[in-house]
Amino acid sequence: MPRLLALLLLATVSAPALQAQEAPRDRPALVVFVTVDQLRPDYLQRWSGQFTGGFARLLRDGVFFTNAVHDHAITETAPGHSTTMSGRFPYSTGIASNSAGVNTPTAPLVGSPGTGASPFRFEGTTLVDWMTSSDARTRVLSVSRKDRGAILPVGRGRHQVYWYAPATGRFVTSTWYADFLPGWVRSFNGEERVMNEYAGQSWNLLLPDSAYPEADSVPAESGGEDFLFPHMVSPDSARAPGQVVSTPWMDEMTFDFAWRGVRAMDLGGGPQTDVLAVSLSTTDAVGHRYGPDSRELHDQVLRLDRALGAFLDSLIALRGEENIVLGLTADHGVAPLPGVRSTWNDNSSARRLPDNAFAKAYAAVAAEVTKRGLDATAFSMDGEVLEVDREKVSGKEADVTAIARLFAREVSRVPGVQRADAIVDLASADTVRDDIARRWLHMFRPGGEVIATVTLKPFHYTGNYAGASHGTPHDYDARVPVIFWGAPFTSGRNDTRVRVVDMAPTLAEVLDVEPLERVDGRVLKQALAVRTP
Repeated sequence: MPRLLALLLLATVSAPALQAQEAPRDRPALVVFVTVDQLRPDYLQRWSGQFTGGFARLLRDGVFFTNAVHDHAITETAPGHSTTMSGRFPYSTGIASNSAGVNTPTAPLVGSPGTGASPFRFEGTTLVDWMTSSDARTRVLSVSRKDRGAILPVGRGRHQVYWYAPATGRFVTSTWYADFLPGWVRSFNGEERVMNEYAGQSWNLLLPDSAYPEADSVPAESGGEDFLFPHMVSPDSARAPGQVVSTPWMDEMTFDFAWRGVRAMDLGGGPQTDVLAVSLSTTDAVGHRYGPDSRELHDQVLRLDRALGAFLDSLIALRGEENIVLGLTADHGVAPLPGVRSTWNDNSSARRLPDNAFAKAYAAVAAEVTKRGLDATAFSMDGEVLEVDREKVSGKEADVTAIARLFAREVSRVPGVQRADAIVDLASADTVRDDIARRWLHMFRPGGEVIATVTLKPFHYTGNYAGASHGTPHDYDARVPVIFWGAPFTSGRNDTRVRVVDMAPTLAEVLDVEPLERVDGRVLKQALAVRTP
């Protein structure tokens, strides 16, 4: 990645003069929060011997919690990102699914056509709010390929938040944040990175063929199309911006953009502590398309290691290693492709449920709704949850509960369903021993719009979607890495079961700031180099 390496050299030359002017600090100059979309923790363990960049540094010098989880049920991008820097579960953040995430026509894009986005559904505060409340000088930059990946980690604050628009190959924001793009963003976009550097290029293996034990000829990958290396980005200006998102170059471009922002905003250059949030989405795109057992996914993670390494080297050269703290996690894991016998999990029992698998349950619910004289339009399905419009059934709580329980009973009989639950009944479950009940309650509470949930058997899929997927309460979707790196933290691997919601309180502890509300997470004192009382 010559561009990143060139930037590294530039930073290395200029860093001594910058550092010489800085007085000793009692707090970090810069907090870096990295979220790698769909990064399973076992990737970092299996391929650790091939890392030479950022993952190598973090695994060597940071503390790696190998048994961390998103302790909520719908393990999708939007709910996952809403928890990373808030320290709260989705029942509290208001972000329960991708479909009810950030997109809205009320906040049009600035800099490109496309669907608008804002944190209009997000509730409460994040680490960023706790920091800006403590020191109003705090500067914040959040970037991602995905709108929800850029928006949700930093909450409702109107900071510098940018994401990639595949319609144009440019980074954009929305009118929630600004009415125009600043000069440094316009300059970056004007360089036409996709067309000048990636269009017409082929994604080839980083290492020799012998370094990859995965077979390259697996027709179950990528829907049976383009499943062999190399993979080419079209030279067509209309197609290339959308295709590049499924290549490692998208992460490289995200890092390039973040680096440009660090310099333009002088992040970490003032007396306060600034924040840089970077969400990297290529692992998710590659994982969905080719699956976790693919050679493509292996190569993507190796390339991400190199790109992350060059980026961290640049930040360290600019600000000094002692002045940076970093947290790294993922927004969810992933299940293997049902058509591929996985080396990560025993998915030999995996099955696909047909699209009409719940048809009998729907019919039973419809009949009962009619019998009770309820408004049929009040009830609907969104993924694996049954919802009700409370305004349409006001004063009919007993009827709503009966419908939820009927739905749960009927769906529980469907082959491939592990369990179905009425939310009102989950409230009395043993949430210490029953992980699935606890994770659903971390999504929804009794009295809300969601009245019943469905949990498929492990590794089962609904419908005929050709790629790998995620979104269940099972551990293969819930487990993610949690890594802290920097002077305040210890190093080594720790197999204690921790949660992603613990990250924000732990960072708040080392930054000496207080949450502005009750959080679900706790301070991970075992991560700290100097134990607090």
